[in-house]
Amino acid sequence: MSNLPIISIITVVYNSEDLLPATIESVIGQTYPGIEYIIVDGGSKDGTIDIIKKYKDQIHQWISEPDKGLYDAMNKGLKMATGDFVWFMNAGDHLYAQDTVEKMIEKWQPDTDILYGEVMLVDDARKELGTRSATTKQKLTNPLHWQDLAKGMVVCHQGFLPKRTIAPLYIENNLTADIDWVIKCLKASKKTTATELVLATYLVGGLSKQQHQQSLKDRYSVLKEHFGFWPNLWNHVGIVLRKIF
Repeated sequence: MSNLPIISIITVVYNSEDLLPATIESVIGQTYPGIEYIIVDGGSKDGTIDIIKKYKDQIHQWISEPDKGLYDAMNKGLKMATGDFVWFMNAGDHLYAQDTVEKMIEKWQPDTDILYGEVMLVDDARKELGTRSATTKQKLTNPLHWQDLAKGMVVCHQGFLPKRTIAPLYIENNLTADIDWVIKCLKASKKTTATELVLATYLVGGLSKQQHQQSLKDRYSVLKEHFGFWPNLWNHVGIVLRKIF
C-alpha cells in the first residue's frame, strides 16, 4: 500500500441532509484503503452536521463555516487535502461501485498526473439516464487534452482526478470555474490517463443549470481566456447553430 497513491476525496455540502448520507456511504464503503475523506460544510442549518458527526470516525477532516459560494468551499477542501490526487464528490454524487477506486488505481502509474473517466447521469430516483458522453453533445475523448475543451466541458469533475500538486485553486464568482480548473490541470499534466471506467454518478441539475444564462456568459469568458477571442467566437457560433438546427 505504501507505494500506491492516497486519494483525497472532498465533499462540499450545504443543507443537504437528504443527499449526504448516501454520498458518504459510497466513499467510506470503498475497497481501496488509501483514501483521505474531507467534508466542507457551508454552515448548514438542517441536520447535515448531525450526519457528519455520525460518520466522524470515518471522516479524516471536516469543517462547518459560512463560505462565499461553491468554489470558495471547494478551495477550502483543496487547501485541506494532503493526498496525492484530489477528487470532488459533492453531496448527491456517488462513487459508482464499491471497487471503483480499486479498479481505477489499476490504471495508475507513478508518472500519472491525471486520472479520468466517465460519469453516469441519474435522476432524483437515482435511475441511470446514461453516461454524459451518451446523453450530451460533448463526448469524452481518449486521449484527453486541454484543447478538447474548446467548446465546453467534455469531462465532469466527478470523473476527473488531478495530482494535488498540479491542481490550482478555483476562480470564484464564475459559474463555470470547473472548466477553467480542468483546463489548467490538463495544461500542467505531463501524463493524463484514461481509466475507461464509469467513476461516479452525478445527480442532474446543479448550480449552473439553475442560473443558465449567467453560466453561458461565464463559460464564454473562461474559454476566451484560454483559446483567444476569434477562435472562441467561432466555436460559439458553431454551438449556437447546432442548437438552432
